[in-house]
Amino acid sequence: MSRKAMVRPGGRSARVQEAVHTAVRELQAELGRPELTIPMVAARAGVTPSTIYRRWGDLQELLSDVAVEHLRPEAPPEDHGDLLADLRGWAEQFQEEMASPTGRAYIRDALLGDPDGDNAGRCSAYAAEQIAIVLARAAERGEEVPDVETVLDRVVAPMMYRILFRPAGLTGAYAHRLAREAVQGFGARR
Repeated sequence: MSRKAMVRPGGRSARVQEAVHTAVRELQAELGRPELTIPMVAARAGVTPSTIYRRWGDLQELLSDVAVEHLRPEAPPEDHGDLLADLRGWAEQFQEEMASPTGRAYIRDALLGDPDGDNAGRCSAYAAEQIAIVLARAAERGEEVPDVETVLDRVVAPMMYRILFRPAGLTGAYAHRLAREAVQGFGARR
């Protein structure tokens, strides 16, 4: 069981996590990631270095945890009124955020600090939850919809591959094409 799985939400634990995460983000912005140290983060967060070591283990695990929290969507996807428009909007925003230098760094940190794959699963769940919202809205409007796995396979998987290994050509048109291909045959209008 990973350390992160043992953390209780709320109370002191949540306050420590928020203070440490805030300290990491601020110090990264001020000094850059290569300059970060756990004692520096602890001092900024108002905790002892042993608190950070106990909870996160090492700097890479801490950076990984901060990255996963940053990758969590803050709001549901925008509702544009139909499945294809909703999926296009979501795919374009997802691509822009993940393909940015900051997004790519967060993806790398999320994966590097978590050899057992829990963070990859959490990040995948975030995308799946967002897609499920888009699909549920379309189904409520009476549209035919694919399942979440189909959209993950046809939109998120190729996009993440390109973001990580072949970032050239990542445009809004690419995100729109993936969205269109994902819903073809499911009643999409365009």
